[in-house]
Amino acid sequence: MKRILLTLMVVVAGLSTIAPDVSAQTDNRNTGASRRQQLMDQWHKDMAEFRARSAQERQLQNLADSLASVQARAALRNQDFVLEADNVQFRNGQTVFVNSTTNFISVKGNRAVVQISPSNFASGPNGVGGVTVDGAISGLEVRTDSKGRTTLSMNVNGIGINAEIEIYMFPGSNRASATVYPNFNSNTIWIEGNIVPYDNSNVFEGSSL
Repeated sequence: MKRILLTLMVVVAGLSTIAPDVSAQTDNRNTGASRRQQLMDQWHKDMAEFRARSAQERQLQNLADSLASVQARAALRNQDFVLEADNVQFRNGQTVFVNSTTNFISVKGNRAVVQISPSNFASGPNGVGGVTVDGAISGLEVRTDSKGRTTLSMNVNGIGINAEIEIYMFPGSNRASATVYPNFNSNTIWIEGNIVPYDNSNVFEGSSL
């Protein structure tokens, strides 16, 4: 009988020792699950805030693009704009990324300036790394199709230039490309950049030929 009681006491003591460990493990699992749930909830909240900010930023960007597009089209029609180029492609297919302050096509009334300055190191004939030519505009025409694509074409004649220029403006923004077709040679060039009203431009005009 004493042996049975002793055995029961040992078993009870063992159970009392194990029970807190099992409870602690359960508490740890519950705490870990709760922490994971908190992290997931926070992640979902952060993602929702990010999407909301992104949507708002896209709306603001679309609004800015739309405003810039309206201003650029008005400037085209008023013959009072600058196409500030950020890349120039030459007849051999070479494309050069350029400084928009020294590479541009400007129109102010009946005068147009074409300045191509691909070099940041050599001064060039115009003093800013390239060539600047200007001349009088004739035959200017602006067309907008049913899809909102605007095209301006004109002839420019001066001491250093005798060329046909065509500017194509992309819908929904002030982004545009231009092609300059010289009438006296085949050195056609293509430029791409943004159209801004003349008074809003920051270009630097070098010395004309």
